[in-house]
Amino acid sequence: MNRCRPSSREWAFTITGGKLSSASSSLEGAAGKQFYGTGRRREAVARVYVKVGPARFTVNGRPVEEYFRNIAWNTAATEPLKFTQMQDQADVRCTVKGGGVGGQAGAVRMGLSRALSKLNPDLRPALRKNGFLTRDSRMKERKKYGQKGARRRFQYSKR
Repeated sequence: MNRCRPSSREWAFTITGGKLSSASSSLEGAAGKQFYGTGRRREAVARVYVKVGPARFTVNGRPVEEYFRNIAWNTAATEPLKFTQMQDQADVRCTVKGGGVGGQAGAVRMGLSRALSKLNPDLRPALRKNGFLTRDSRMKERKKYGQKGARRRFQYSKR
């Protein structure tokens, strides 16, 4: 059996207007189970646990709106749930450490996407296509010896 291209009945989602609606039949088997995803962005590492249940989203024991007060950070962290239209079906618990708040939001976004793709494997192609499962590899450049920073040199003295 060729697994390169799934048959039409294996696709349990439909993409409409850039949004994705997940099939509820695939969530029935996930009841009671907890799915895990790790997200990384710059120096931040997020451990994300997702299970089907009440719509709660906590980051380090605090509600996501309280932890990511900036609208851009909050939107970035919750975007995979909104894209898959599961914000009222999933209970999300995150532990984040390292980096700044912006990097932590990106780490939560990636971890949440990975956990959702484990919860419902049919969501994976759409999440991949829209860049939710792609790791942002940009990191801080190291300081070089003989220089003030990564690229900044010491002030040049002519005399």
